Amino acid sequence: MNFRAKKVTADIVQWIRNWFDTNGRGCNAIVGISGGKDSSVVAALCVEALGKERVIGVLMPNGEQTDIDMSLLLCRHLGIEYVTINIQDGYDALLSSISREIGEPSKDTIINLAPRIRMATLYAVCQSRNGRVANTCNLSEDWVGYSTRYGDSVGDFSPLSMLCVREVKEIGRVLGLPEVLIEKVPIDGLCGQTDEDKLGFTYEVLDRYIREGEIDDPDTKARIDRLYALNRFKVRFMDVFPYEP
Repeated sequence: MNFRAKKVTADIVQWIRNWFDTNGRGCNAIVGISGGKDSSVVAALCVEALGKERVIGVLMPNGEQTDIDMSLLLCRHLGIEYVTINIQDGYDALLSSISREIGEPSKDTIINLAPRIRMATLYAVCQSRNGRVANTCNLSEDWVGYSTRYGDSVGDFSPLSMLCVREVKEIGRVLGLPEVLIEKVPIDGLCGQTDEDKLGFTYEVLDRYIREGEIDDPDTKARIDRLYALNRFKVRFMDVFPYEP
């Protein structure tokens, strides 16, 4: 499949401009910066569309973040304003309160609490700095539900949700991002594993299956199909009772 990276990049930039003209004329783009390819590409696209003066990066470590230098590299490369808001105190206090009231929280509760606090933090910055929050998910992650509901899965506008990982990387290169950011090993920063270790397959395999419908291992195909079916609810509007008076 021939992916026209330069054209798609230009189309996304224009789409962001049009979106802000309609939904936030003069507003700033608020981007949570993790130092990975997705937030890097989204921030760079917003700079192209709106100018660096209208893009604010938000770094949100939970205590000490070993790869925060990648987030700082991106912000300095783009020349954007950024703030660092450490969520550890809020995370620890909330988790302590939850544990007091309901007992030992599940592993998934502990893992997913941080991204939900981060999204609340992004919206706090957004409402205080005349902003709109950028979603940074890509199609590959959304396909298998690799996001936190009401955490990194949400936002006000989403430039990359229809693009798979390999396409996001190509756009990053068109935008002139440092290769170390484009090819940074994707980790969720939550459970100590890489994305691919946790998923059980590579993004290369997943992207080929999404775009070409081809996959070599039937067990991997079954796992991807199962994850796709289980996680469809994450990317559609909330189900509502269809009452008709």
